[in-house]
Amino acid sequence: MSYGLRIDLERPFDDVVALTKESLAQSGFGILTEIDVRQTLKNKLDVDVDSQVILGACNPGFAYKGLQIEPSLGVLLPCNVVVRHTGGVTVVEAIDPETMVAITDNPEMEPLADEVRDALRAALDRVYVSVTGRTEGV
Repeated sequence: MSYGLRIDLERPFDDVVALTKESLAQSGFGILTEIDVRQTLKNKLDVDVDSQVILGACNPGFAYKGLQIEPSLGVLLPCNVVVRHTGGVTVVEAIDPETMVAITDNPEMEPLADEVRDALRAALDRVYVSVTGRTEGV
């Protein structure tokens, strides 16, 4: 089982971060946390790594539904969306909500995981189409 949804883009990192935030908002996700991995590792360990940001994305409606089904789901929230630059490509990855179903071992989570996956996939697809102008390969 893959644990993430992914798109690869030939576009500057900062542009993709902005597009990703906008697209997540269109899918009803707010950004609760934003961790600049590159800056954090430079500050804490004095190491240089490629640009990477972890966005803690939350759709309150989905979160509420999930917590009603699985009260301990909060340990898996928010949904992490990562934008990172590596090898000349900017990668956008999001947690596959199916992972949450597998971890909780609660089949009642499946319909909600499908809804959340559709919303995250739509957000990534919008970014892909915005950058490439292509709908194939989405």
